[in-house]
Amino acid sequence: MHQQINYHAVFLLPPEMLILFKPNIEFLREHAVDPDKRRYMVASEGAHHFIDIDHYGKYPFTELPRNWHDAIEKFSLDSLQTYGIVPWWIQTMQQRLTKAFREKDQLKILRLSAEMGHYIADAHVPLHACSNHNGQLTKQQGIHGFWESRIPELLAEKEWDFFIGRAEYISRPSDFIWRRILESAAASDTVLRYEKELSKSFPEDQRYAFEEKNGMLIRQYSTAYAMAYNKKLNDMVERRMRQSIYAVASFWYTCWVDAGQPDLKNLAHKNFTETELKEFEVLDMEWKKGNMKDIICQ
Repeated sequence: MHQQINYHAVFLLPPEMLILFKPNIEFLREHAVDPDKRRYMVASEGAHHFIDIDHYGKYPFTELPRNWHDAIEKFSLDSLQTYGIVPWWIQTMQQRLTKAFREKDQLKILRLSAEMGHYIADAHVPLHACSNHNGQLTKQQGIHGFWESRIPELLAEKEWDFFIGRAEYISRPSDFIWRRILESAAASDTVLRYEKELSKSFPEDQRYAFEEKNGMLIRQYSTAYAMAYNKKLNDMVERRMRQSIYAVASFWYTCWVDAGQPDLKNLAHKNFTETELKEFEVLDMEWKKGNMKDIICQ
């Protein structure tokens, strides 16, 4: 899902940005998953991907200040880290990407763009905005991957429409991302409740199937069950994915505009150093080790 979102977001950019982003589209796609890989190496990384906003009361969660410093003063940094900081982290990434554009640092632009796209997409996933993030509180373990990975895997390339239009300038980024967080939080109950209802009409042997993935035979939600769930959700996954693509492209565009719309034809720092290449290699190795453990656990 993350790789597809970054890929399609490129085509919403203006020609002045496509000069850089289109030739590097495979880098942006491939490295969209780097933040997930980093979770196996850096303990603090996890908090960047979610917010258990239901910890702060009831919708629209007015007890939680939207301003980062006000939130720290009220709840403490440790508490915020425990329950997730994705809306604030996206704004941090926005500042870093704007700086990279201003400095005309090609590799920082590409790397930060790829990773920022990941966090923005996470903010659009309903189960990234509630404490029951994998159905662990309602005996629905695995529902997170079902919504975020299994359904797009079956439908995104074959049936979904990602011709969205063009990126637009976001004049109030904080308000924008908090609206998306609140939308996700509001949808989380539907995501969980509809799967619970559907499971009652599907015998267990029809809900799951063994299929080959990455050379291994794994147990996952069956195609029939996934299609039925997607229909019951009224194409929610597609809508959120389209909104993610628009948001990612628009944040990239906003950073470029805020940096003064620099000319992206001739940029500095075009080749990764040995240290940077080694970091990618280690990141990939650690992820593969952790990912293998997850597959075995399934």
